[in-house]
Amino acid sequence: ICLLGRQAAWPAGRMSALAGFIEPGETIEEGCAREILEESGLTVTAVRYHSSQPWPFPSQLMIGLIAEVSDDQAAPDQTELEEVAWLTRAEAADVLAGRHPAIKAPPRFAIAHTLLKAWVEEG
Repeated sequence: ICLLGRQAAWPAGRMSALAGFIEPGETIEEGCAREILEESGLTVTAVRYHSSQPWPFPSQLMIGLIAEVSDDQAAPDQTELEEVAWLTRAEAADVLAGRHPAIKAPPRFAIAHTLLKAWVEEG
């Protein structure tokens, strides 16, 4: 299953991949694990690189990773995420096709959309 989250500032139903910034001295994998723990309370057990995307403002590089976690009992930090949703591949496919009744996909230009689509296609 796949975890998506929604920040409070986003419109209802708009969800995306969990994301954050790498701290000085952290590896990409450590930053991924820390951000997921901070945002969802989940412990990462494995991380793999998927892809990257240049982000023009302010000249950053988005790094797309796929992480595995130890369980599915997410406890979102309300200062980071207002809600989270676990999706099956079929549900994620519905989100991408615009057929899900409650969840809107990340924009096509976002790496979160690329990651979700790749995960569905891994099936």
